[in-house]
Amino acid sequence: MAKQFGTLFLFLAGGFVLSLIIVFVNWILRPRNPNVAKSRTYECGLETEGPTWVQFKISYYLYALIFVVFDVEVVFLYPWAAAFKNAGLLPFVEMAIFIGVLALGIWFAWKKGAFEWN
Repeated sequence: MAKQFGTLFLFLAGGFVLSLIIVFVNWILRPRNPNVAKSRTYECGLETEGPTWVQFKISYYLYALIFVVFDVEVVFLYPWAAAFKNAGLLPFVEMAIFIGVLALGIWFAWKKGAFEWN
């Protein structure tokens, strides 16, 4: 058991040391006197028109987060559906509970007004 944790520690220490080496080399090789043209703000290679910092409504982020959460959870349905022929009653009940939790989450988000577009 100590050998397994030793291997884990070795990988963690190696990753930490490698990240420090990469940061140090990047600091050594960085440009010392950057050009003024490189410091200007641009979008897609063009100068910006108007204010550069534009605030977005939080509802955009809420829609994106809700989509990502439910999309990632629905990905778990595909392997289950592929193996459904060979499965018995227990996997069906487990997936019914899983879908129930998803439906409960959608219902909660709906009641909180997360789907309202104001």
